[in-house]
Amino acid sequence: MEYLVGVLVLVVGVLVSIALHEVGHMVPAKRFGVRVSHYMVGFGPTLWSRVRGETEYGLKAIPLGGFVRLVGMYPPAEAVGNPQPRGFFGRVAADAREVSAAEIRPGEDARAFYRLSAPKKLVVMLGGPFMNLLIALVLFTVLLSGIGVPTPSTTLESISQCVIPVSEDASRACTDDDTPAPAAAAGLQPGDRVVSFDGVAVDGWTELQTQIRASGGEEVDLVLERDGERVTTEITSIVAERALLDDEGAVVLDDDGEPRTTQVGFLGMTPADELVRQPITAAVPFVADATWRTFGVVATLPVHVGNLVESTFGTQPRDEQGLIGVVGLGRFAGEIADDDSRSLLEQVQYFLSFVAGLNIALFAFNLIPLLPLDGGHVVGALWEGARRQVARLRGLPRPGPFDTARLVPLAYGVFVLLAGMGLLLVYADLFKPITLG
Repeated sequence: MEYLVGVLVLVVGVLVSIALHEVGHMVPAKRFGVRVSHYMVGFGPTLWSRVRGETEYGLKAIPLGGFVRLVGMYPPAEAVGNPQPRGFFGRVAADAREVSAAEIRPGEDARAFYRLSAPKKLVVMLGGPFMNLLIALVLFTVLLSGIGVPTPSTTLESISQCVIPVSEDASRACTDDDTPAPAAAAGLQPGDRVVSFDGVAVDGWTELQTQIRASGGEEVDLVLERDGERVTTEITSIVAERALLDDEGAVVLDDDGEPRTTQVGFLGMTPADELVRQPITAAVPFVADATWRTFGVVATLPVHVGNLVESTFGTQPRDEQGLIGVVGLGRFAGEIADDDSRSLLEQVQYFLSFVAGLNIALFAFNLIPLLPLDGGHVVGALWEGARRQVARLRGLPRPGPFDTARLVPLAYGVFVLLAGMGLLLVYADLFKPITLG
């Protein structure tokens, strides 16, 4: 039951994100006078709909997208010089113009989308993606500033009984040949909170770790808080080979991607994480970094799809940082909800991060400059605006609207490619899934 609840929660999050994306298109379109005939969440057969004013609002059976129908998306033939359809692609463009023109009611040509100025078209078409970006910003603000970020603390979660060489499995059992760990020998216990090390008060794990690593072979006074009381003990760290860390506490890798090692002081204790709330402004750079990395994935999408094909039908495992579809995300959601080892707060964090990350992906993906994605309409509006500005500067007559219907055949091709990628992701998520660690 918990697994199903997790999947349903994710589905609701996806539907809300899609619905708000379409609101981002609909609101400015109506504000600029464009008639919006349909607002639909999902595709396929209509499950429910209701007409309010001049717009039919509804929910469809397949929750994998949504749309708003803006009347007059493509300029009619007379507005673009009455081009004669030539060949298959020409007929497809002509059909698109006719269908778009048929939606315009008598006397409402001024309310057609194609009549908008280029800046207004940009606002309408960018409204959806930027709504997704806003959703991500709000959710990450809740995660970072409302709930907090899991951060290693000076409270101890576990104590190692021995010193296991860095080249061996850290989870293996201790043997008689292993050197006893100083923390265990000094009687440290899980739940102890380190107050000071060698007479210096410590405020965080990174500070304490730096002091321990610099004290190899030295005996120091360690002050702990245990069950509300202060306990002082003497402890001597041993010198052991451990991973080299940078100034931020991250492991330094060599040219082969393997951790570099160095000789440092070692006690054998692991910190417990605690939630630390970040400043309210922390979400902005976080979302900016995540968005930039997502753009990097989108820019190299063919490479990622190729890698997905190789791993799906080959022997190598799926790339955990690679593409994942809605089926994979649903599996993650179900596994998290069904995991009794995670607290309710941890599960909420996972779900919020999933939905926030999905909205960043929707933002970046929809800006691909190809129809039928929003980015294709953005490019059309930019080209139309540029032509008009050049004509104005040269004192030429104002050009008519850009004939976006000519790009409809390309849109069909892009749609087929996207559908194929979606089916590939479904197959990969079903038969060669990425699993949570």
